[in-house]
Amino acid sequence: MPPPMDWLSRLLELTPVRGQLDLRCMYGAPWRIDQRESAPGEMAYHVVLGGTAMLENPGGKPQPLVAGDIVLLAEGDAHSLHDGSGKRAKPARERAVANLMISENAGAGARLDMLCGRFVLSPAHAQLLRSYLPTRLIAHSTARAQNATETGLHLSNLLALMRAETNDDGLGGRAMLNALSTALFALTLRFASESGEAPAGLLALAGYPRLAPALTALFHHPGHAWTLPALAQLCNMSRATFVRLFQEKLGRSASDLLIDIRMTMAANELRSSSTSTAAIAEQVGYQSEAAFQRAFKLHTGVTPAHWRRSAP
Repeated sequence: MPPPMDWLSRLLELTPVRGQLDLRCMYGAPWRIDQRESAPGEMAYHVVLGGTAMLENPGGKPQPLVAGDIVLLAEGDAHSLHDGSGKRAKPARERAVANLMISENAGAGARLDMLCGRFVLSPAHAQLLRSYLPTRLIAHSTARAQNATETGLHLSNLLALMRAETNDDGLGGRAMLNALSTALFALTLRFASESGEAPAGLLALAGYPRLAPALTALFHHPGHAWTLPALAQLCNMSRATFVRLFQEKLGRSASDLLIDIRMTMAANELRSSSTSTAAIAEQVGYQSEAAFQRAFKLHTGVTPAHWRRSAP
């Protein structure tokens, strides 16, 4: 019998994420990075190892960053980072080392040391994560060093290990850096859920213990015929209170989350097995295959049969 699994592990099982470190930026002011919109299924990330930076992206206020800050752009939006001086940036040049690309400039001002990479998902799986993560998540891993949580300490240690690996040309270093990037994704989400740094979405919901039983139930038993009264009862609250708090924290309803989990689970099953559509429909909580077919097409834009045929 497999061991019990928490909701975040279950989410990452449904929507596997692969981390990839692309660049270490070592600049002197003035400097600037303009990053284009990410490819489908990719989320850009940045880790400030040393120095400071200003983050700008359309629709958001400029955000100051300091050493230890981790930026995750779930929607993959175009964005800019700069030193904040307003001066024309010194041109950067790249050089390859054994396991990494280093970007440097000739700026003589305040120094920046930053890692830039991406988290890669299957485009088909990206919707579930992107729909429930903040558009721009910034985790301040060293903001409360005097009162660091266990997760905060783990995150700081992970960043230190990533820095060490980028300083070393050790055997297997590239694989190590990408594996650490993958771990960075899960650990950053855990840290944000515990620290209350996520303004809305699954991480904000997870940071509200009263709703945890419903969240666990939806991720572990999506095929169950859940009703709002039943989920509210799991949380020991009235239906009205449950609906209000769930919507307030998540930004969407429990029914929306349940459908997204079911459709992601069905999409995985259709591509990884030869199980019949009718059996998959029942597995994810639909008594009628026709109802499942309609829901799946509404969610993905294609029928289950087309989805299965287009499997890579």
